[in-house]
Parts: sequence; structure tokens; C-alpha cells
Amino acid sequence: MSQTYIENVLIVNEGKIIKGAVFIDGSFIKHIIIEGSEFTPPLNAHRINGEGNYLIPGVIDDQVHFREPGLTHKADIYTESKAAIAGGITSFMEMPNTIPQTTNLPALEAKFEIAASKSLANYSFYIGATNDNLNSLLAADPKHTAGIKVFMGASTGNMLVDNPETLEGIFKNAKMLIATHCEDEETIKRNLTEHIQEYGENIPVACHPSIRSAEACYKSSSLAIALAKKHGSKLHVLHISSAKETELFDNITKLQDKRITAEVCVHHLFFNQNDYATKGNFIKWNPAIKEEQDRMGLWKALLDDRFDVIATDHAPHTIEEKGNSYQKAPSGAPMVQHALTTMMEMVDKGFFSIEKLVTKMCHNPAILFNINQRGYIREGYYADLVIVGKTKPWQISKSNILYKCGWSPLEGITFNNKVFKTIVNGNLIYNDGECNEKYKGMPLLFNR
Repeated sequence: MSQTYIENVLIVNEGKIIKGAVFIDGSFIKHIIIEGSEFTPPLNAHRINGEGNYLIPGVIDDQVHFREPGLTHKADIYTESKAAIAGGITSFMEMPNTIPQTTNLPALEAKFEIAASKSLANYSFYIGATNDNLNSLLAADPKHTAGIKVFMGASTGNMLVDNPETLEGIFKNAKMLIATHCEDEETIKRNLTEHIQEYGENIPVACHPSIRSAEACYKSSSLAIALAKKHGSKLHVLHISSAKETELFDNITKLQDKRITAEVCVHHLFFNQNDYATKGNFIKWNPAIKEEQDRMGLWKALLDDRFDVIATDHAPHTIEEKGNSYQKAPSGAPMVQHALTTMMEMVDKGFFSIEKLVTKMCHNPAILFNINQRGYIREGYYADLVIVGKTKPWQISKSNILYKCGWSPLEGITFNNKVFKTIVNGNLIYNDGECNEKYKGMPLLFNR
């Protein structure tokens, strides 16, 4: 069994930064050594000099779309997990809007089988709700399934659940976490009709946040929360995008006791409506990136703990697909390779601390989903670790992108931070630009 000794690092964990080292034995963290303590690693241990950079727990991304099966011209589990590892994401939870849709147990099991042979990161999958598959949702194993995904607004794949009786049945009977995409479909249709009347088929992409409006988001999020409160459901509202929605969540209850939680995504924290002028359809997401006041409202809710986790909503499409007109261009963009470094830039700009970053991207997903032995740098936990820190300025370009789609909405932006090494289950998988594909990730286990 391999042993690894990571020394000369600033360990960021549980709200503190300490100088020290970590000794890994096999897949697990064996010892955490504070600087000045006596510890001599075995002679045959592989030594990694962190060179004074940060050592953080592996990022856990609770919302990705890796497009396999059925949409592998855009992405697949191998390519996107490789990009994730290069970005410091060691565990992901993947969404059901593939072909076939992951709305029954055989389709769910098929994804686990693909990931077991192809994923470089640890993995789990959501089972998707439809208007008529409640029995399948209730049959899924909560110890191995990330949760139930409910599209309360149509998006890529059109898995809209709009039957009131079905929604009641899901929220009343679900035994595991319900994750919702919240946008009111009738509001969106009305807004789109108004914009077609004004612009015809040439709607500017800058109108996207007016069509998929804050009103549409708030109306749907409010409904999901009302249903969760009525039935005592465990509800996780994904990718909140408007300042108004932040009013719906509380920061009084400790996360481990919350029944209603919220996620914010990197792109909603980084971009605003002005960026459509230069990025166009490449930052067309559902829900839409909105105004600067919304972005700042999201930051406020993140900092005061109304928002619990930061995720990516990684959702690649081809450049050709994104080059279509506004109405024909699909929504979504790739983010897993650059989410952590983007948030590190926000640390540099004073938006939040690296301790808070680790809380929202590493600790809290583990708490919220009750993931077994991950999300922290603790003795006895799986050694999912990332060395990240300052580097000379660099830019994302086609030459260093690992996404199968070959592009990023962050191209041309200068970064001053970089992921140097990523360790998954005790194995050095990403090392300064090189990936070791000998090892594969493990299925996540949920303590439910």
C-alpha cells in the first residue's frame, strides 16, 4: 500500500490555516502534523513539497452535467472528470438529463458502471423526476444516490415536472434530498412571447435575464420551499441567481440541521449582465446571469450563510451549438476545470477568505449531503486533497483546456492562482499539468 508525505504546506481546514504536513497511508489521511511537531515519515514514502502553497480538501461539486450517455459529442464522464481533477474537484454529483434520461433504476445503474471504468474523480448521480415515475424515485438507494432532481422549469433535456399532484407526491414521499431547478415556466413563456413581438427571431442574448427573469425564479423557488415546509422535505435549491430569492433562506439554523438549503454557482458570482456584450451565448445559462445588483446580493447571502455551497453547474455544449442565434443556442457552459481558480481570484479581490471558500466548496457539500469521510482534512478521512496557490499570471486558452468541447467562457481572463496537484483517495492523479489515469475514482457513500 502506497504512502505519501505532503510537507511545507498551509493547511486550510475547518476555519483555520496552519503550517504543517499530512501523511497519507493508502487511501486515507493517517496523520496531520503541525509545524514543529516531531514526525518522521517512512523512508519509502513518496514526498511532495508543497512549496508553501495551500493544501485544501478536494472540492465537492454537487451539480454537473457530464453528458454521458447519449450526448457524448459535447462531453463524457472521462473527459470531464479529467478536467475536474485538473481543477481540484475530487468528487462530483451528476445530473439526469442525458439520453436516455436517468429516470429509472437501470439507467441510474448504467451511469455508475460507466463511471467505475472511466471517472478519475469520485462520483454519484441524481435520479430525475418526471410527471409519472414516483415509484422509481422511491426505489432508489439513498446511500448511493445523490438525490432526486426535479426540474421545476424546463432546461436542456426538457424534463419539466409541472403536474401539481406529482410535485405533491414527490415532496410528501421522498426519503432523500430533493434538488430543484426553479424557474416558473409560464412566466418564461410570457416573457419570451413579449420579446419575440419586439425583436422577432433576432432577440439579443442580453435579453436572456429579462426572459428567464428574477420573477420567474422567485415564483418557482417559493413554490418549492412551500412544498418542502408543508411536507418536511429535505430540499436543496440549485443555482440561485437573483437577489430577491436570497430572502427565502435563513442563516439561523446550523447546516446539519437545515431542511431547506441553497446553492450558488461560480458564474453567477463572477459574471453580470454587462458581460453578454463580449461573451454572448457563451455565458447563456439557465437560470440566467442577471444584473450586478443580483450578483452582489448573491455574494451577501453567501457571506452571511444563507447560501450553503458553491457549485459549477458544469454544462458543456459545442462551439457550433453555441454559435446559433439566441433562441437556438443551448444554455450552459463548462466550468469544472477553472471553478476553484476563479474563486481563488475572488479571494485575492477581497470578496471572501480562503477559509470561507473551503467551507463552501469542500466542507459544506459533505455536510449537506452527509457524505461519508470526505470534505475535510481529518485523520481517518479519505485523502482527497488539492495543492493550490499563487503562480505567475496566465490565461485560459484552447491549448490548456481539457473539456471535450474545447472552450471556456473564461478564455482571455488573467489568473494569478493555479491548481498544482490533486490527490484522490491517496493517489496523485494531477501533477503540474500531467494526469495519472491509472487510478479511478470511487462511488460516494451517503450516511443516510
